[in-house]
Amino acid sequence: QVQLVESGGGLVQPGGSLRLSCAASGFIFSAYRANWYRQAPGKEREFVAGIDSTGRRKDYADAVKGRFTISRNNAEKMVYLQMNSLEFEDTAVYYCNVQRSTTSGLWGQGTQVTVSS
Repeated sequence: QVQLVESGGGLVQPGGSLRLSCAASGFIFSAYRANWYRQAPGKEREFVAGIDSTGRRKDYADAVKGRFTISRNNAEKMVYLQMNSLEFEDTAVYYCNVQRSTTSGLWGQGTQVTVSS
């Protein structure tokens, strides 16, 4: 069973923090780059953060630089997204992604993050 399962979303106030988790199973997780994407209502899905297979290289969308941190634990087959200083604009469904090949992308079911006062 090849899958990704996100968790950790919820309702937070502006300036608050959340940590999202993504659990991988059914494949060799340590061999692949992992990413977080998000999609707000009525908008296109957008890239948030990525991390290479070793965890040594990371990249972020400009909108989240300095506020979000991506990390991974290959032994536990987990990838995380620590989100600090959350803003209204961060409200979206957040998805975990692993692109195993050009035609073999894995996606989780998504977890809702709502930033509201």
